[in-house]
Amino acid sequence: MKTVVVLGAGRSAPFLISRLLDQAPSRGWRIVVADRDASLAQERLGGRPHGEAVPLDAGNELELAGRVSGADLVVNMLAPRFQSMVARHCIESGAHMVSVSYLSRETLALDGWARDRGILLLGEMGLDPGIDHMLAAKAVRTTLNRGGRILGFRSFGSGIPAPDSPSNPLRYLVTWNPWNVATSGRAGAQYLEDGRIRVVPHERLFLHTWPLEVEGVGELEAYPNRDSLHYLDHFDLDEVHTMIRGTLRWPGFCETWAKVVKLGLTNDTLEIPRLGERSPREVVQMFLPIQVPFDRVEAAATLFLELNPTGRIMRNLRFLDLFDDQPTGCDGDTPAALLAHLLQSRLAPGEGARDMVILVHEMVIDYPDRDLPREQVTWTMVDTGDPHTMSAMARTVGLPTALAANMVLEGELSLTGCQLPTHPAICNTVLDQLKEEGLRFTERVEPPA
Repeated sequence: MKTVVVLGAGRSAPFLISRLLDQAPSRGWRIVVADRDASLAQERLGGRPHGEAVPLDAGNELELAGRVSGADLVVNMLAPRFQSMVARHCIESGAHMVSVSYLSRETLALDGWARDRGILLLGEMGLDPGIDHMLAAKAVRTTLNRGGRILGFRSFGSGIPAPDSPSNPLRYLVTWNPWNVATSGRAGAQYLEDGRIRVVPHERLFLHTWPLEVEGVGELEAYPNRDSLHYLDHFDLDEVHTMIRGTLRWPGFCETWAKVVKLGLTNDTLEIPRLGERSPREVVQMFLPIQVPFDRVEAAATLFLELNPTGRIMRNLRFLDLFDDQPTGCDGDTPAALLAHLLQSRLAPGEGARDMVILVHEMVIDYPDRDLPREQVTWTMVDTGDPHTMSAMARTVGLPTALAANMVLEGELSLTGCQLPTHPAICNTVLDQLKEEGLRFTERVEPPA
């Protein structure tokens, strides 16, 4: 019997866990779900056999090592900061790892050791990163095989409420780890546009937006995501003049989030003593540039942020409970931990709410050796969740992860070391299976804009 240990039972994990449990009886697998909240892990099992729920404090190295020990495969659904620690314990115990987060520098440094031990460390195997990379890799390879030259490549991803879904003033739902939402964009971004590198620091990132029309959805707002230049080498795009990876939100979200950033609440390194005993208003008070009485914090924040006190953005900040005067009970000790705690509560999907995930790839292609006009090809994937069964985020993160786990457990991958799903041995198989599972990718060809 093979043992699969799933680390993390949060919002992105239910489809993955359910899928593994469905396959366990016929494949002879034992599924262990480990989470900080043991009751949540138990809930994810749904009473089915071949599953076991156990508690996990991922910050405790001895406990983490104990959970990994004895596993044939570890599926890592934890926050990115735990990835290299999980990978190290996997190598030490002889377990392969499939992870949904970006491969960190610390994890990549383990590549040689993993190869020597015959261990696969497969990262970026979810939706974004994951399906987006696989779709891009296949599109690039297909274009180059046709003799095309890629001049521009823009890629966008998103997880937002469906257009007809009951939502909240920010038109955003936390359907994945709220910590990742709270700290998104903290490294800023850089990208290539018309042959020139553009750099956007964190404090300006959510002011650096532009409209994007998505087929079947409507107009969204885009902003750059992380280091787009990394993908020039990753996809062998030597002749590209424009390379942009971006994130999509409903219009208006970024205006509000830019003010959250300006307040300093996305800081994930500054430790505030006894944070759980403090109110959000007290924390905001700490960040204001001048000392103000407790009952004047909201008014002072309005002036500092240069906002209309009765305007939409201030209403959004109040909706997030940033000026609430009651202790939060937050478990962490940084402003970002407080923010994640508030997001978990205030932006949780409500009754009847359903989410939507979007991937868009746009490539400008010419054919120098063929008598064909220059063209812009757009690939779009839109998937909508069911409010009563499964979110689109959980499905599109969990399905490719489960497919990769199956390939590893069935001995269909001979790869070792740090790998990405863009490898043809993974990419082509998983994309074909995703289509069989009902995920659809549309393709539109038109003259370049």
